[in-house]
Amino acid sequence: MLRNQKLNPRVRDQGDWVVGEFDVHEGASSIDFVFSDANDVYDNNSRKDYQCAVEQDQQRSHEDLIVEQIETDLASKRDFIEKCAQRAGERAESHERRRSRSLLAKTRDGSLNRVHTIPHQPEAGENVTIYYRVEGSALANSQKVHCQGSWNRWNHENSFGPSIMQFSDSLGCMQLTVKAPQDAHVLDLKFMDSDVPSEVSQVDDNNGMDYHTVIVNGSGPAPILKVVHVAVEMAPIAKVGGMGDVVTALARATQEDGHQVEVFVPHYDIAQFENVDGYHRAGEFKHEKTVVQVYKGWVEDVPVTLLRPENGFFDVGCIYGRGDDHVRFDFFTDATLTWLRSKQQEVDVIHTHDWQTAAATWAGYPNAATALTVHNLQFGVDRIRRGMESCDIATTVSPTYADEVRFHHAIAPSKDKFIGIRNGIDTDIWNPANDKFLPVGYNRSNAIDGKRAAAAELCNRLGLEHPEGSPIVGVVSRLTAQKGIHLIKHACYRVLERGATFVLLGNAPDPAHQHDFNSLAKEMKEKYPGRSGFMFKYDEPLSHLIYAGCDFLLVPSMFEPCGLTQMIAMRYGTVPVVRRTGGLADTVFDVENDSTRCATAGIPPNGFVFDGTETRDIDSAVIRALDAFYDRERWESLALVDRAMSCDWGWFEPSKRYEDLYWSALSKKRNTR
Repeated sequence: MLRNQKLNPRVRDQGDWVVGEFDVHEGASSIDFVFSDANDVYDNNSRKDYQCAVEQDQQRSHEDLIVEQIETDLASKRDFIEKCAQRAGERAESHERRRSRSLLAKTRDGSLNRVHTIPHQPEAGENVTIYYRVEGSALANSQKVHCQGSWNRWNHENSFGPSIMQFSDSLGCMQLTVKAPQDAHVLDLKFMDSDVPSEVSQVDDNNGMDYHTVIVNGSGPAPILKVVHVAVEMAPIAKVGGMGDVVTALARATQEDGHQVEVFVPHYDIAQFENVDGYHRAGEFKHEKTVVQVYKGWVEDVPVTLLRPENGFFDVGCIYGRGDDHVRFDFFTDATLTWLRSKQQEVDVIHTHDWQTAAATWAGYPNAATALTVHNLQFGVDRIRRGMESCDIATTVSPTYADEVRFHHAIAPSKDKFIGIRNGIDTDIWNPANDKFLPVGYNRSNAIDGKRAAAAELCNRLGLEHPEGSPIVGVVSRLTAQKGIHLIKHACYRVLERGATFVLLGNAPDPAHQHDFNSLAKEMKEKYPGRSGFMFKYDEPLSHLIYAGCDFLLVPSMFEPCGLTQMIAMRYGTVPVVRRTGGLADTVFDVENDSTRCATAGIPPNGFVFDGTETRDIDSAVIRALDAFYDRERWESLALVDRAMSCDWGWFEPSKRYEDLYWSALSKKRNTR
């Protein structure tokens, strides 16, 4: 036992501490100690004393410790690399499946498209026949149609045309056959009414994006893009709304198609860094006299750079909600460009998101085109307007929403470069075949059994006594005016009156609205015991059960730029009942009233749609849906579960449209310098 060990004086420059040194006896496994003033006053840790463990094997050298640390680090890196390789393989396999499904759809529906080719997947060095359907195009009234084309994003010496096209009696299209060069990777096309284009010529260039078809087995490198996203959200590390999901999913889809992608986001103190693979400090630089720390890693296999200025702008416990948000986000945006310039990083496209990073469009970057995506037009309107004026291309999250806001004062002056591209869903996460939150995985072939099992588990979770043979109607939503809460409440009454079961997952930011829904839940529990379930806090496992276990999902939004819940529902074979607005109109096609739209879009009827904002309007859709379900013969003939699951709402096709936009903007940018 060691007594009365003399301690050194306090070390002031490192806090109020005392220091003592003594030898540790060989074989000791722990040190037990107390403190005293040598006058019978003790600190014995409330009679528990203090202890610390003694590291064994005192004979190890400093070199041994270094070797051990290196081996530990290498093992960790090997695990990380193996995990990344496995995930990359899974992503590549999934990407190839999506590509194959897309090719199958083109093969099946090619004659419905404005432009298609035979073979549908052309090969380098082989002939390819181009088909162009004039009906409904800018050339519908033209006497002749000419095709102008090239290869590899108009960067090939063997361009052709404008060449006159011939009419194909068998397909009712104009056609032209050309031979793909051995080093071709992409076929580029536009169509016109003259072989000598002029200012008065009619041209169909796909709204400035041209038409493109992938060529396989080409020699040499395929053309690639270098894209940088500048955003203030990125799922799952820093997410408030849908922007974070879009940034991650679009970046990943573009990367999976062979392009170089990097995302810049602020280094928030509240970010979920456990979701950043390979997280490490990568350097520092100065911006506006402030030192900015740089961290790097990978999120969902996408390279991410996080900027942490030492002025504390992003160490404030939140992403949004401060009075200086515009100052903080402007600093971050400008700092991103400063870092890129300091590294002389080659960039083709700077893609900004909403008002928060729109400043990059007017600041610019050498030789790069700029893109602005408008996710939410409710905030930062002045900055969105300036960004719209400055950017090379502008998008929003669905075609119908683009039409709805095209004449908004922030959009209208630049509406000619404003395009709606539907968002996608992550079909790896939202996949009923391997969803860990479901009792039984399922696909189109066994959807009925899988959904029945999910419904049973859903009822068990919520304590429901669901009548056999009746449908379950669900809602997954924030409970705000935008989401049509007056229609949700009315639908709850109507669904239960008609003998169905009603479940809701969501919460209301407004206490008054939450009080209304609390009262509704209580009333329904008393009036229809065992047939309604309400959960007023986010519960991810429950959301998956609702998407899988319900027969219908209700989405009566007043406006909805894109909407994800209706697409997720269809992925799980749940039929959407929606109001016709924004992205809901682009993805849900009524079983009775949308035959023309279905034919144009090449999408089968997959739900029930209503117009208007009154309770009688939603009644029409809800009653039609329930009547169809109760009429078992008609329900089976509609095959809506299978139709819904046949729709592909992933990111494969939307990302292709973004790539076409990127190339178009880059070409115009560099050809006008």
